[in-house]
Amino acid sequence: MTVNTMTSKEVTKKVFNKEELFILDVRNENDFQDWKIEGENFDYLNIPYFELLDGVEEIIEKIPTDKEVLVVCAKEGSSVMVAEMLSEAGLSVSYLKGGMKVWSEHLEPVKVGGLNEGGEIYQFVRIGKGCLSYMVVSNGEAALFDATRMTDIYLDFAESIGTRITHVFDTHLHADHISGGRTITEKTGATYWLPSKDATEVTFVYQPLEDGNDLTIGNTTINIHALYSPGHTIGSTSFVVDKKFLLSGDILFIDSIGRPDLAGKAEDWVGDLRETLYKRYRELSEDLLVLPAHFMIIDELNDDGSVSEKLGTLFAKNHGLNINDENEFRKMVTENLPPQPNAYQEIRETNMGKINPDLDKQREMEIGPNRCAVR
Repeated sequence: MTVNTMTSKEVTKKVFNKEELFILDVRNENDFQDWKIEGENFDYLNIPYFELLDGVEEIIEKIPTDKEVLVVCAKEGSSVMVAEMLSEAGLSVSYLKGGMKVWSEHLEPVKVGGLNEGGEIYQFVRIGKGCLSYMVVSNGEAALFDATRMTDIYLDFAESIGTRITHVFDTHLHADHISGGRTITEKTGATYWLPSKDATEVTFVYQPLEDGNDLTIGNTTINIHALYSPGHTIGSTSFVVDKKFLLSGDILFIDSIGRPDLAGKAEDWVGDLRETLYKRYRELSEDLLVLPAHFMIIDELNDDGSVSEKLGTLFAKNHGLNINDENEFRKMVTENLPPQPNAYQEIRETNMGKINPDLDKQREMEIGPNRCAVR
C-alpha cells in the first residue's frame, strides 16, 4: 500500500468541514494529553512510537479501514516510519507533513465580513494554536491586528489580493505567542502601534496606541476606534471597526474571558477586567460582531471555520459575563486559572525586544495550546 502525505492545510479543511479522520498520534502520552489536533469528528489512538519499534502487529486491529488514517508525531520522522510499517501491513495511511511543529504554525485565512464603504475583514485562524489575527482591507491598503511570527503568510496574502499593509497593531503585549508586528514593519514600512501602557519596557520604536485613536485606511475612512480595555494586561486595547466589528483581543472570547495573571498581576488587574467586561463593553452596541484574538476549544468555530459571535449573544451565554457578585467573579479569575502558557516569560521578553531567540527556539517556546482564557 502507498503511504500518502497530508498537509496541515488539508487537515484544517477537514476540521472546518467536520469530516471524519482517525489520528494515530505516536508522541509521548504527556505531549498528546497536553495538546493534540482537534476536530469534531476525529477519533484518536495514542501509542508512543518507541512502543512500535518492533512492529505494528499489536495495533493493526485498532486501526479502522473505513476512515482516513493520519499518523502524527512531533516533527514528521517518527510518523513516516510508523506509516510505512502500517502500509507494509496492508493499510492505507497518511502522515502529517512536518508534524505538530508545522501544524502549530499553519494559518488559514477566512473572510468574515465586508465594510460599509467597500473593503473586507479577514480572520487568520492559527488552527493548531488557537490564535486569531486580522487584516482589514480597503482601497489597496490594509491594517493588520495581532500578527503571528509567520509573517510571510500575511505578506503573500496581501499581495495576492492587491493590497499593501500600512498599519500593524497589537492589542496588547502577548505572552503566548511571538508577535510578527516588528518584522512586518521592517519589511513593509508600515506603522507599528502598541498600547503605551504595555510598552514601558520595549526596546524599539513604536507608535503609542491610546484610547480614541482613529485611523483611515485607503481612500475611504474606515472607523477603527481604539477602546482602552484593560484586564488581560494593563494596556489591553480593543478596536471597533466600521461600527460593525469588535476586535476584543484577549479580553473576551466566545466561550470564556481573558486571564489577568500573565504579568503576575492577577489580584491587581481583576478589577480592570471586570470594569472592561461589565461596564465598557456594556456601553457598546450588542450588534457588534466580536472577533477575539484566540479560541480555546474547537466548538467555538463557526461552520465556515471562522470564530465570531454577536456581542449581545455573548452577554446572554458567556458565563464570564454573567457573574453578578463581584467577589465570586474575583475568585473565578484568580483561583480558576489554567496552567500558564509555555515559556510565557520568554515570549513576553521577546515581544519587548529584550531577547532575540533563533527560529528553532521560537518554535520551541510556542509549542502547546493557547492558555489565555478563564472558563
